[in-house]
Amino acid sequence: MYTIGQVSEMFGLPISTLRYYDKEGLFPNIERISGIRRFSDAEIEAIHVIECLKKSGMEIKEIKQFMQWCTEGSSTYPLRKELFENRRKSVENEIEQMQKTLDMLRFKCWYYEKAIKDGSEENINAMLPDQLPADIQALYNHAHE
Repeated sequence: MYTIGQVSEMFGLPISTLRYYDKEGLFPNIERISGIRRFSDAEIEAIHVIECLKKSGMEIKEIKQFMQWCTEGSSTYPLRKELFENRRKSVENEIEQMQKTLDMLRFKCWYYEKAIKDGSEENINAMLPDQLPADIQALYNHAHE
């Protein structure tokens, strides 16, 4: 069992956030001893899931729905699976967009390194759009899809 302070340190979350999660019903089975919250391994796992879902873009009310499904038992497995599949797809799409952004940044780093070395952009512009070195071409193409 863990105190709220220990859990706060463990996750780098303010105590007020943990109290808010509790108030919102995200820890339906949390134990209280003399009114003091005691976090079990079940709540620790719940916090891992809550933080994952938050980072994936879910709002607390949606997370609250998920936690409600958890208390309802096995009949909600399909709903829970669908929720995680949707979150996974959303995160994969974000990663793909960020990869395009990263590829553009890498291309532009190469571009300006070469422009500095050459003293101009003429050689680079002569290679655009499809005569770049293979590794740079791949970055350029992906960034421009």
